[in-house]
Amino acid sequence: MKMGMSDDDVKVHDALKKLESGLKNIKPSKVLLVGDIMMDCYIHGFANNLNSRAPVPVLKETSRDVDVGAAAHVARGLDSLGLKSHLYGIVGDDDSGLSILDMLEQEGVETSGIAVLEDRTTTVKTRLLGAREGLIKGEQLLLRWDIEDDEPISNDALENLIERTIENIPNSSSLILSDYGLGVLNDQGAERLISEAKKHNVPIIADPKLTGLHRTQGVDWVLFQSKGLELMRRRIGAATGADAAASLLESNDWKHLLILEGQDGVTIHSKDAETVHVQCMLEEIRQMIGLIDAAAVAVATAISLDLSVEETAQLANAASECILVADRTDRFVLRLDDMIDRIGEIAWSLQVSKR
Repeated sequence: MKMGMSDDDVKVHDALKKLESGLKNIKPSKVLLVGDIMMDCYIHGFANNLNSRAPVPVLKETSRDVDVGAAAHVARGLDSLGLKSHLYGIVGDDDSGLSILDMLEQEGVETSGIAVLEDRTTTVKTRLLGAREGLIKGEQLLLRWDIEDDEPISNDALENLIERTIENIPNSSSLILSDYGLGVLNDQGAERLISEAKKHNVPIIADPKLTGLHRTQGVDWVLFQSKGLELMRRRIGAATGADAAASLLESNDWKHLLILEGQDGVTIHSKDAETVHVQCMLEEIRQMIGLIDAAAVAVATAISLDLSVEETAQLANAASECILVADRTDRFVLRLDDMIDRIGEIAWSLQVSKR
């Protein structure tokens, strides 16, 4: 037994050191990623005054960050951790769509699976965040406005996208479905992808909208934030979150449901195994942007490393902590060095706290 540590602490410590070693020696496994692609824009500034004509704050802009979002953000995270993403999605032939391609290509992310459609508008989500000048903390979201194309994606474009993805399913380590409800993953396409992946024993990870759970039937991993599980608990009338998770696992034929709980850590509910919980070690959190994306990357990495459910929970929690402590000026990307450092810090804290 390590000095002052219980048997359980030793087990966790050794699992963390195994994760650290695995990440340092990770192989570039192919991960397929299908879903909606968008651009995220964050405008920061000071909101000291109200508009004279309406009771709304006036934001004095101090900086803005433009970044890839949704499935593109996951692809970048996969590559950053040493995996090799193959991203399939759609952007418009406009400035935002071409900027997304340019940003991904600059970072070495494979973009050949992204279709550029003429006369289509790329989705852009812009968030205005304001703080009172002179205060160190307190930045708040004031407004979000979205640019989206209301026209459905053509059947030919969707069919081509799904066919190209299916061709690459064999010999892939996992398939991620990133569904923001913007049309890339329709019912028929999702069903075909899941069927083909199961045929080739490729594990499937789904990040669904709650209104699109029917497009996840039979997948291996589903990712929720805790508020999503609570909404589903109310919707199905379950007494507890654990009861709701069990019901969802059974009715949708999922193997695992991973719940991101922010400062409370990560919980994995499984159809045929005990529930696993890992407590967050952070004393405070700064933000939660990119949390689900980080979890998708962590689970894909866990599959590539052939980790157990318990080890996957530890890895997902470490990934979450990297995001939760990120500054707003960070690009909220899960990076390999940050993950290795965070896992080492958690392992060290177990030893120090028991001395």
